[in-house]
Amino acid sequence: MNLRAAFVAAPLLVLGYGVLRILDGLDGSRGPGPAWTLGHLSFLAALALFIPILLRMRRTAGAGGLTTAATVVSLVGVAALVAQFTVDIVGGFLSADHAELSRFFAEVKGLPVVPLAIYDVGPYLFYLGQIVLIGQLAAQRRVKGWTVALYVAYLVTPAISKDLIPVSAILLLAAFLPISAAIARTPTPAPAPART
Repeated sequence: MNLRAAFVAAPLLVLGYGVLRILDGLDGSRGPGPAWTLGHLSFLAALALFIPILLRMRRTAGAGGLTTAATVVSLVGVAALVAQFTVDIVGGFLSADHAELSRFFAEVKGLPVVPLAIYDVGPYLFYLGQIVLIGQLAAQRRVKGWTVALYVAYLVTPAISKDLIPVSAILLLAAFLPISAAIARTPTPAPAPART
């Protein structure tokens, strides 16, 4: 998959997660079951696409100290989210019903450092790093300021209600399209010549 396609596919996979999450909750509880598993797999696939997206945003914004730090912070957030969604998938496979899944989560969250690393702090690093990277692109006038506003709206919308994740994903897509266009306009630096 080329990088421009990843800027479209990642938000669409987040959209898939949001829709499956809503479908999963129609019976009054979420997980375990096919919608739970497929939704989480969809989000994991999106996270895999975010890795090259983050690296290319860093390269386009300039590989300085701030953009490098923001990229590292965001990649740490990716790792935290991968851990969280993997725990969710494993819990879904090991649990016969929602009550059992809830007990599984209580046991996981009772482990030292786990809540901090993969629930309370770690995942937010993913979004924080991206705000800095997109802010850098806007500061360099590679994208318009409203691109940052769209990204912030993408972050805020699920805080209102997680059922708005599909709307949030559309906002992410709207933010990513001008970023991918800006990246396409930016020439890729040539590799340094090999020393002989």
